[in-house]
Amino acid sequence: MNHRRALRAAVTIAVTGALAAAMTMTLTSTASAGTTLRASAAEKGRYFGAAVATGKLSTSAYTTILNREFNSVVAENEMKWDATEPQQGRFSYTGGDRLVSHAQANGMSVRGHALLWYQQQPGWAQNMSGSALRNAAINHVTQVATHFRGKIYAWDVVNEAFADGNSGARRDSNLQRTGNDWIEAAFRAARAADPGAKLCYNDYNTDGINAKSTGIYNMVRDFKSRGVPIDCVGFQSHLGTSLAGDYQANLQRFADLGVDVQITELDVMTGGNQANIYGAVTRACMNVSRCTGITTWGVRDCDSWRGSDNALLFDCNGNKKAAYTNVLNALNAGPAIPTDPPTDPPTDPPTDPPTDPPTDPPAVGCSASVSLNSWTGGFVATVKVTAGSTGTSGWNVGFTLPSGASVTNTWSATASGSTGAVRFANVNYNGRLGAGQVTEFGFQGTGSASGVTPTCTAS
Repeated sequence: MNHRRALRAAVTIAVTGALAAAMTMTLTSTASAGTTLRASAAEKGRYFGAAVATGKLSTSAYTTILNREFNSVVAENEMKWDATEPQQGRFSYTGGDRLVSHAQANGMSVRGHALLWYQQQPGWAQNMSGSALRNAAINHVTQVATHFRGKIYAWDVVNEAFADGNSGARRDSNLQRTGNDWIEAAFRAARAADPGAKLCYNDYNTDGINAKSTGIYNMVRDFKSRGVPIDCVGFQSHLGTSLAGDYQANLQRFADLGVDVQITELDVMTGGNQANIYGAVTRACMNVSRCTGITTWGVRDCDSWRGSDNALLFDCNGNKKAAYTNVLNALNAGPAIPTDPPTDPPTDPPTDPPTDPPTDPPAVGCSASVSLNSWTGGFVATVKVTAGSTGTSGWNVGFTLPSGASVTNTWSATASGSTGAVRFANVNYNGRLGAGQVTEFGFQGTGSASGVTPTCTAS
């Protein structure tokens, strides 16, 4: 979401009489009711988050509310492509790092937003196309996700890739024109770069069961059936004066595919129905066991991208609005996420499964295994190096790449050569390994690396 662009019209369905009645119900807090949004959500195994502009972190009135009420944050703009890679190959993480540090200091998780999006691309990417853009995009995903590895709860890997209207089709964009598998390639690269993060697809005007949400549903179902690594779907929920009557049913049908669902950018136009809609959205999330959290797009009304809509839970003076009370009551009254949540349906293994390392470390030297995430025209390789019984003070891994394959980028190692026989040596922090210890490095390339076998030499 971009707070600088004009408000998009929400695709909504008029609230039915039954839902309207449900929205006006009085909810009773439980005996262990939380007194803040973050405490109540945490009691139910969920998060309640806010979008943050890091420049506001120096405003005490802002951070007082943020730290008291929210246990998750997402950057409004600081982790988008134009902010993190303003020049090709030159990365800037200042804003994102500041937000992560604030979150860690205040017991908050972080949602990453967004690795790839057709808007807010840096100028150099806007001027690219075809395989050059594809490789640059995958490199961006790899580098940014690697930088924040282990610090992000969930990434919006791809944002707003489906068209508005009744087609249910992909949005035409420079990214889409690189090939229909670009979203799959981005998710595979993100998984290789940060295996511990939840990987999400995020979009707007998907609040009810409509052509756009069904197009996304079909993509997610296809991904799950083929083992493409997708863990969650984000519903932005920029709402007007009504809510889709099948809002909860829509969340549930995605959850039934074996993915988590998250409300990622919630805000609601001010007016007589604002508090009721906020309460209804919260109840819908609470009633879906795989709805893991809610994020409002901002903290106070004067922080909102929606201007005079006064669309958030706190007014500009930091006072709690009626909508806040409805949300807190709905959180307190809702069920907790089950201790044993539904398990994902089985997925197919990756196209190029990793070669399992031996159960015991090699007697001497070192061994290496490789896992490939491949797409048409490129790949990301993750290499595990295991030290032998004598340990290592350094290591060197060699590959012979097939004809047409070329290394374009390397991390956690230094590369010698880019085609044919290539070698990768440790960097200063991962060369010394004790007996049986494991380290990882990775590289990205064009072409195909199917069938490559690494050899490892220790020093």
